[in-house]
Formats: sequence, C-alpha cells, structure tokens
Amino acid sequence: MSIRTMTMRALAGLALAGSVAAMAQDGFAPPATPEEALAMRKALMREDGGILRSAGELSGAEAIAALEKLRDNYSHIPTLFPEGSIVGDSKALPAIWENWAAFTAIVDSGLATAEAALAAAEAGDAAAYAAALQTLGRSCGQCHQQFRG
Repeated sequence: MSIRTMTMRALAGLALAGSVAAMAQDGFAPPATPEEALAMRKALMREDGGILRSAGELSGAEAIAALEKLRDNYSHIPTLFPEGSIVGDSKALPAIWENWAAFTAIVDSGLATAEAALAAAEAGDAAAYAAALQTLGRSCGQCHQQFRG
C-alpha cells in the first residue's frame, strides 16, 4: 500500500473519529444560536470534504462507515442553516433562504446519492460506488456554486 493511500485512509479514520459529537445520528442536537449553527456546519462540511476526498480509496467496512457518516451528515444540513445564521466568517449566501426549495432539493439529492453510494459499498459494487461518489461531488459543487460566497 502506498504512503498516499495510507495517509488518505488515516485521514478518513481521523475524520470519522473526530466527528462532532452533537451530530451523531441518534443524538443530533440542533444549533441553539446562529454562531453555533455556523460552527456546526463548518465542522460538518470539513468532515464531509475529507471523507469525499478519501472515499474513492476505501472499500468494505471502511467505505460503509464513511458513507454512513456522509448520509447522516446530509440529513442534518437543512437544520444547520437557520435563517439569520450569516454571522462571523460565514460564506452562506442569502440565496439559501430566498430559494429554500432549491437549496433543500440539492441537499435531498445529495442525501439520496449518499444512500446509493452506501448501498453500493454494502453490495461491494465498486463501479456503482465510484459513480455515486462522482455524483455526490457534483452535488456538493452545485450547492457551493449557487449558495456559497
């Protein structure tokens, strides 16, 4: 195994291990303040980015764990964007709340794609897994292009 592969796997493991405790699927607590929403969504987006960068190198139980985390994180995204949460160094654009339906449609599409990638990982279908990861990356990019400054 190459050093790059080992590094990517280690980073993916750290991202999974260092998850924001409040975002665990069974114990998610919505943010109480705009500042907390910003901190939580920044942590979630950093985590998802790390997982997506390394997910193509993963297989088996590692891929399943990574995609379970992505799926769980996607399910929390709308809650992390309450109105009035453009505070501090937020890069969120007002367009999120001006076109909430489009924003949540992209999130819903990403969630469905994460679920498809998870199913492919569980089935050991490398081709479907890789295709779903590419689609998921495009979904992230679409949202950032439209709703991030």
